[in-house]
Amino acid sequence: DFAYLDASSTDRQQQVERFNNTPELKIFLISIKAGGVGLNLTEADYVFILDPWWNPAVEAQAVDRAHRIGQKKTVFIYKFITRNSVEEKILQLQQRKLKLTTDLVTTEESFVKQLTKEDIAQILI
Repeated sequence: DFAYLDASSTDRQQQVERFNNTPELKIFLISIKAGGVGLNLTEADYVFILDPWWNPAVEAQAVDRAHRIGQKKTVFIYKFITRNSVEEKILQLQQRKLKLTTDLVTTEESFVKQLTKEDIAQILI
């Protein structure tokens, strides 16, 4: 038995309550886009990301559903990436985006000076 939620689900709250209130229910399958809003998974202790999203903020928001007020467990996050796959390229893109964002937020002047032609092309594409 498992709980399930994707973009077409119409019983979001019931699935969340079922997962949080049924100790025997160990698995809640959630698509990453469906998991970004309105979930409070205080009974989760593992999060497995099987299909990474190009935007690291979307993944972070989905993972944060398990780190909510009322959570008493340690939550472990695992991301599965196959070598030489689209997912690996997405992970690399996430890391580049995160570095660009960090550099921009740190100091705008140092960020602009460090930009390469490839960075500018990536931003504009």
